[in-house]
Amino acid sequence: MRLVVIGANAAGLSAASRARRLDRLLDILVLEKGKDVSYGACGLPYYFEGQVRDLDDLRVYSPEYFARERNIRIRTGADVEAILHGRRAVRLASGEDIPYDRLVIATGAAPVPSRIPGSDLPRVFRLHTMQDARRLDSYLTGRQPRRAVIIGASYLGLEVAEALRTRGLEVTIFEASNDVLRRQDPELTGVLRERLQAFRIELRTAYPVSVIEPDRVGGVVCDLVIQSVGLRPNVAAAAEAGIELGRSGAIRVREDLETNLPGVYAAGDCAETTHLVTGKPVWIPLGTTANKMGRVAGANAAGARERFPGIVGTSIIRVTDLGIGMTGLSTTQARREGFDAVSRTVEAKARPRYFPGRSVKVQLVADRSSGRLLGGMVLGEEEVAGRINVIAAALSKGMRVDEFQHLDVAYAPPFSAVWDPLLIAAQQVLPLLHSK
Repeated sequence: MRLVVIGANAAGLSAASRARRLDRLLDILVLEKGKDVSYGACGLPYYFEGQVRDLDDLRVYSPEYFARERNIRIRTGADVEAILHGRRAVRLASGEDIPYDRLVIATGAAPVPSRIPGSDLPRVFRLHTMQDARRLDSYLTGRQPRRAVIIGASYLGLEVAEALRTRGLEVTIFEASNDVLRRQDPELTGVLRERLQAFRIELRTAYPVSVIEPDRVGGVVCDLVIQSVGLRPNVAAAAEAGIELGRSGAIRVREDLETNLPGVYAAGDCAETTHLVTGKPVWIPLGTTANKMGRVAGANAAGARERFPGIVGTSIIRVTDLGIGMTGLSTTQARREGFDAVSRTVEAKARPRYFPGRSVKVQLVADRSSGRLLGGMVLGEEEVAGRINVIAAALSKGMRVDEFQHLDVAYAPPFSAVWDPLLIAAQQVLPLLHSK
């Protein structure tokens, strides 16, 4: 039996690898449109910041490694033009048809096409692939720009802005909406604005860019522009093949990640999953989600019966040494989903008063009627990842605030205070649940 996987990065290679572990005899072929496979795209901004020495350090495994160690064939430069499910084959742009018995679609997401006039100027870049990074690297080295404009205050936009500022460039960020990171949280936007300003990065929100002029954007003179206006699921071939899409525009899948076409699975940034807080389909492109979905899709394509339960949308970013962890829903998002949401933000020492350490901010969002946790945010310069992961675990299990406040978290002066900021935040939210 042959398994064909479209896409040779997080979800696709996780699917292929898991299928191989479950079936040593399965014929596995991975098709990749580009020439780069198995690399950490999230590390691209840190290459330009100088934390990654060489772009090739972002590569995890080569096609040769997969062939030698896992008996998985990878074909690069294989652009899948169509899925011919009636014939159980995919057609490449070259005209070649490749048959399959089972298919995993892991085509990821692509940058939203820019409609801004001037986007085709030679000083305008995106940073989505290794090829994009090589082009930008060549420009930075050869032209040595001094002023940069970032269009879009996304994760990537903020990370690239910091990287360029570290290299000595003057940086301005334009964001069309009123907030950053699509969190719809004015408090977070305010904190980030102050932080960026202290790092001499200007953030202009509610400022859509209408044109990129040859020497300026939005009145700001610049010689480098990076667009980071968002992604969309890469699903054109899937849709043309009759595969159902959800309201988000990504591929609709069942819990086993099978699509409406039997034997065809989808995973990663091209597919929807279930939000465990709302219970609704959601599309949140994250590398962690892609890898986990890929494992389940690959297992089921190899004959297993596994399910992917869903996500709570946990993410983390570092902006000028400030860690920002987010999970679940913000207050605004929760109310939009129909919850009677209340929230409280507390700032508390991460360690005992007598022990060296800094404070951390914790925000918890809860539903007034049920007392259930709906979301959370942690901001600080240390111990952010661990705390946001605790909130994520609680959300995944539908925990209430009164349960959360009694969590048996670790305590020792070098690591935490006897009352962890998480528990203090829960205690502060509890009275709100009984108020009207």
